[in-house]
Amino acid sequence: MIIVTGGAGFIGSNLVRALNRAGHSDILVVDDLRDAHKVLNLSDCRIDEYVDMHEFLARITAGQSLAPKVEAIYHQGACTDTTEWNGLLMMRQNHEYSKQVFAYATERGIPLVYASSASVYGAGREFRVSEDCERPINVYAFSKLMFDRFVRRSMSGVRSPVVGLRYFNVYGPGEVHKGRMASVIHHFNEQLKAGDAIALFAGSDGYADGEQRRDFIHVDDVVAVNLWAATAKSGIYNLGTGRARSFNDVARAVLAFHGRGRIRYVPFPDHLRGSYQSFTEADLTGLRAAGYGADFLDIEAGVQRYLAAINPPAAG
Repeated sequence: MIIVTGGAGFIGSNLVRALNRAGHSDILVVDDLRDAHKVLNLSDCRIDEYVDMHEFLARITAGQSLAPKVEAIYHQGACTDTTEWNGLLMMRQNHEYSKQVFAYATERGIPLVYASSASVYGAGREFRVSEDCERPINVYAFSKLMFDRFVRRSMSGVRSPVVGLRYFNVYGPGEVHKGRMASVIHHFNEQLKAGDAIALFAGSDGYADGEQRRDFIHVDDVVAVNLWAATAKSGIYNLGTGRARSFNDVARAVLAFHGRGRIRYVPFPDHLRGSYQSFTEADLTGLRAAGYGADFLDIEAGVQRYLAAINPPAAG
């Protein structure tokens, strides 16, 4: 059996689908379905069982066997709202919960691949996997960093792979339920469906209008690295394309897909000042040194693939 926590979510459901394509259907999905819209992400997937996240936590903390043999745990479940400031919630879901998953996996020699986040780098300009570069600017990032540090402290004597992947800006099919936390590509697409303009932030942090830059990575590439990581050398690795692109570039790619529209600029929100990453770019040195050699989709190809998958073809 393979366990995917957060398996009804964005990255988790895409991972389940990829496991199905690889011939696996003995999959246990763990999630929180208070927002039942996420079920739609699994409508075309084959899984063996579903367990609520709270029941799963109770079972693993009690040391219960989940299956005769667990081949791997992909821990994607988390509270991912970077604007959430309930620190108690964040630390329980993203730190304490993850520590229990870690204990369960390592005590049984089960490979563990877990989702970390590039948010741990905060507003810094260097994105190396190094404590020198880790400066969280919100509680979500802090919760992710605390678990990364726990893993670093706890690896002595661990015999099975434990791989943390610091996701940069992931986009792709299956993210609609994330609402305002969905990727900008999703929101740009929705804006063009409703009108003729894509709204970008005006300049901030020394960047011109729409020139804030992020490392955007398609979910297919994220899934491919997750599958590779289950047999990789233990470590924490960045997972982006290694190339920052401007929001103007992303908007132009969406406009090109639709063949119409324009860009307009809106004032930068006051509530985001001081807690917004205006630049991110993954340093892939560690990932490449660990043996992952595949190329990543650039923003033009990735946006085309994503929007072709979610926009029905025009009639006639």
